[in-house]
Amino acid sequence: MKTITQRELRNSSAAVMDAVERGETFRVTRRGVEIAELRPIPSDMFTPTAAVKKAFGRLPIGDFAAMRAEADQVFGEDRVGD
Repeated sequence: MKTITQRELRNSSAAVMDAVERGETFRVTRRGVEIAELRPIPSDMFTPTAAVKKAFGRLPIGDFAAMRAEADQVFGEDRVGD
């Protein structure tokens, strides 16, 4: 893990972000105190929008009224906020 100053991050943000994209992690300091950590997001935490649209695009359109009636039967009609 590399440590960089806030100024280095500001002046070299593109290079730092490229390094993060390649898997590197940085600790950022301000006045000598570590204040942040830049690291890649784990790949399992991000799903591209196109993949979500493709997956959900094949689902049938739901019947909200029927779902609501079924939920009322199972959970009762008393709901918070109504």
